[in-house]
Amino acid sequence: MQEHADASGSGPDGAFRTKVNDFLESHCSKRGETTPVDPADEADAARRFQADLSAAGLAGLTYSRHFGGAGLTREHQNCFDELAAAWRLPNLPLAISHGMCLPMLNQFGSDTQRADFMADNISGRTIWCQMFSEPGAGSDVAGLSTKAVRDGDEWVISGQKVWTSGAHYCDYGIVVARTEPSVPKHQGLSMFIVDMSDPAIEVRPLRQISGDSGFNEVFFTDLRIPADWLLGDLNQGWNLAVAMLMFERVSIGAGGGGLGGERSSQSLIMLARRMGLAEDPCIRQDLADLWIRERIKGFIGRRIRDAVAAGRVPGPEGSIAKLNGALLVRAIRDVSMKLVGPSGQAWGPEGGDGERWSTFCLSAAGISIAGGTDEVQRNIIGDRVLGLPREPNPFKDVAWEDVPRN
Repeated sequence: MQEHADASGSGPDGAFRTKVNDFLESHCSKRGETTPVDPADEADAARRFQADLSAAGLAGLTYSRHFGGAGLTREHQNCFDELAAAWRLPNLPLAISHGMCLPMLNQFGSDTQRADFMADNISGRTIWCQMFSEPGAGSDVAGLSTKAVRDGDEWVISGQKVWTSGAHYCDYGIVVARTEPSVPKHQGLSMFIVDMSDPAIEVRPLRQISGDSGFNEVFFTDLRIPADWLLGDLNQGWNLAVAMLMFERVSIGAGGGGLGGERSSQSLIMLARRMGLAEDPCIRQDLADLWIRERIKGFIGRRIRDAVAAGRVPGPEGSIAKLNGALLVRAIRDVSMKLVGPSGQAWGPEGGDGERWSTFCLSAAGISIAGGTDEVQRNIIGDRVLGLPREPNPFKDVAWEDVPRN
């Protein structure tokens, strides 16, 4: 059962709003302000910020106090989100940890797992990653081959994951592995908690086109974990994976983290003013369109988060949010390049707006891939929302070990 916030209290009052505003003013900078952060310090900065947020009683607002949350209502979270929209919160390295792993622990973890892990996750003492994709199983997550074998009171995990965001600074992770190869691919998966500091786990950074190394390859060589680190039921990993993917799509498409999830229209409006383009009618139209799209994104996110708070795992609406978010990021990319002009292709030693938005432009394409490609989202929407027929699958009922693979 999912733990809900204490619904006995009333919604946020003036004192809560004042508390949030005071915290934001003392810990954050306004959006649009130049706040360079050394990428090497981002994770530590996020940990410090989250520790202060937790000490102020403002972390994990809707999670139970018993598991480290604030035990408040959905209205408190909505109020916090509205007030925080004008500020740049230095918590992007926690996006997966809080947007995906934390709700999975809360929804599917045992009481022991929630007691052991949730409070440290909420406070930022630990950061979590998720490991699904493999070199031979990208969009087809169910085709993964990383295996987990039971050995007495332990599970032994061997295999490889790829495109794992933040694995190089994370303390724990959630991994999906194959526990039964003799059944169809969706039926033989299970989900596990792993300690990323274990020497049996090797993390290798992947260099991206933007020059960053936020993604990683992760190798498991006979990793041994306690038997009770199985998350959910044995061989029910696909159901949990779908739930986690929906949390990911909600986080990318409707949450506050990730590219395009930071009220980018406000940053671009300020940029247009600095560059003397705020009165250009075409630019004004583009900025108005972005503002409207971000408002729509916010409404989608609120609807989904309210459903999650009520104990429901996101369904196809997560794909709608994800696809909408990816299209929004493309629009932000195009408008930002219009504004910075040639400085988006070449900039001086000081970098400035051209370098910042050029990096965004290079990274934007990844949002159409992370959490399932746009094509995957359209297939899900077509199947589960519009009721269109599915693509034929000749291997639907064939055991995973008997399916041809490269």
